[in-house]
Amino acid sequence: MVMPPSDNSDSSKTGRTPEPQELWPRVYTELRALAGAYLRRERPDHTLQPTALVHEAYIRLAEIDRMAFRDEAHFAAAAAGAIRRVLVDHARARNTAKRGGGWQRLTLSGLEGLPAESVIDMLALDEALGRLAKLDERGARVIELRFFGGMTIEATARLLDCGITTVKEKWEFARVWLKRELGGDGI
Repeated sequence: MVMPPSDNSDSSKTGRTPEPQELWPRVYTELRALAGAYLRRERPDHTLQPTALVHEAYIRLAEIDRMAFRDEAHFAAAAAGAIRRVLVDHARARNTAKRGGGWQRLTLSGLEGLPAESVIDMLALDEALGRLAKLDERGARVIELRFFGGMTIEATARLLDCGITTVKEKWEFARVWLKRELGGDGI
């Protein structure tokens, strides 16, 4: 999705960090396409639309006054976390309204090697990522950036300030760990 930051990033050209309003137009189309891909795999009566998902993520980012984004990749990484939180909050609200029924389901076709029809519960994924973060924080962050942010291995490595091999190893470990945690056929 988002290319890794280059030496031509906003902060290196001007000496200042770009505002979310400046970065938003640059990543909006990509984030909306990613949100559309998530939601196309949802149940037919799902009420959240791709545009609403991306806008809600942006609102959550804009409410954080203390955030300073270095470049587009940093903004997209923060947006990935915000999108994850919106999806999880939406699933929780639905479960609360239905007293635990009608779990929110999301397809993880963005994870390499998985069948496109592989479907898991968003709340279960969020809980599993929380457990993974306690064991391997970087592995959980790699999953978040690659799945929720749509980032390439190279962009993820650059953002996390580590090597491509490290990201590949964390990606593979985290995928296997999550598959086991989610019952063997979810991830």
